[in-house]
Amino acid sequence: MAFFFKKRPHMPLDPYEDRPSRLFLFWQRQKMILRRLSIVILVTVLLAGAGWLAWLSLGGHAFTNALTERFAQLDPLRIRHIIITGRHLTDESDVMEALGTGLDHSLFGFSVEDARKRLDKLPFIEHSTVERHLPDTVLITLEEKHPIAIWQIDGHFILINQKGDNVSQQELTAGNRSAFRKLPLVVGAGANLEAASLLGLLDHYPDINSHVLAFIRIGQRRWNILMKNGTTLLLPEGAEAAALERLHSYQTTFQLLDRPLKSIDMRLPDRMVIHPEVPNTEQETPSPPTPSPSVEH
Repeated sequence: MAFFFKKRPHMPLDPYEDRPSRLFLFWQRQKMILRRLSIVILVTVLLAGAGWLAWLSLGGHAFTNALTERFAQLDPLRIRHIIITGRHLTDESDVMEALGTGLDHSLFGFSVEDARKRLDKLPFIEHSTVERHLPDTVLITLEEKHPIAIWQIDGHFILINQKGDNVSQQELTAGNRSAFRKLPLVVGAGANLEAASLLGLLDHYPDINSHVLAFIRIGQRRWNILMKNGTTLLLPEGAEAAALERLHSYQTTFQLLDRPLKSIDMRLPDRMVIHPEVPNTEQETPSPPTPSPSVEH
């Protein structure tokens, strides 16, 4: 018995059968978009970073300061205490002026960095720090230089230390003249090298020291001391201690330095020669420190 099967006609394949699914295509498109977006973000970040650096170099700090000032207007925190440590030679008024703020001002209304830079420019300041301490305190810490005297030489005024070396690059000006006046004045060649020993002796005689205007080195051998009333004290070479002890005795007994005298000559160990002041006689005397065009280094 024969079986005959009717051959099925060839059916064409569905043209959509091998195409990716819609979900697959969707994720592929998202990946492509994310890749492009990441490139755009990277370029934007790089450009923003470059712009930020340029902004800082060309005035970004001014904007920051302005923003700080604006914040300060809204800030309820006020300065109630300003504490200064390490101040010995520097005037408190000079410190406050350099700080640029004061009591009852906003705690965030000034730049601590700018204040520090101004403080470091003061004559006797080696280094300073300025800190805000919440809620109401500004702390200023000063590290001062240690000059012992001002040395006047060839019209210049130089801050010197115990060894006679220059301790400051600060030039004497009209603005800092009052600060320089706090130190004793030594005058003449070699005065810087011998100042420490003489000043050390005078520390034991405040009744004499309070009358002194300047110490003048004579011939790099001995000292004259000019008093505030114009009297000149002539000290012996190498025997300053004994002469000062005698002068201290006379000052205690006779108030010798309070009298109108032209000079007191103590160069001889066994006598004192006193010259009364001559009326209407002009004297050429060293002047206290005054501003000069430059400072020797």
